Amino acid sequence: MRNAASILGIIAGLIGIIVGLFGYGYAELSERHSQVGEVFGLLENPGFIRFASFIAPLLAIAGGAMAKSGALWGGILLVISAAFFYAAFGFNVATMFPIGFAGLAGLLAIAAGKPDEPRAHF
Repeated sequence: MRNAASILGIIAGLIGIIVGLFGYGYAELSERHSQVGEVFGLLENPGFIRFASFIAPLLAIAGGAMAKSGALWGGILLVISAAFFYAAFGFNVATMFPIGFAGLAGLLAIAAGKPDEPRAHF
């Protein structure tokens, strides 16, 4: 379970980097050029979009990397990452895999009560 959580978390972070780049880029573009925001739509909270674009992939990769040694903390980071993706971008075709992979990886890591190693986190 820890290996699956690790791999899914890292994949979620890598896909999330792409989503984050587009989210951050659109927040900057619509703020600097108001015509773009008028045509394609304004963001309600561009500061949060910028923050989540950076922190959500970072938490997913860090949680995936931690899932083998510290499954509880890695799982918590992965679930927080999925929550940031959902809160910032919603559930759509671009975010379904980062949200799904990070959420599943977080649940797997937290559920790893009997780890491969002799040390349990509960």
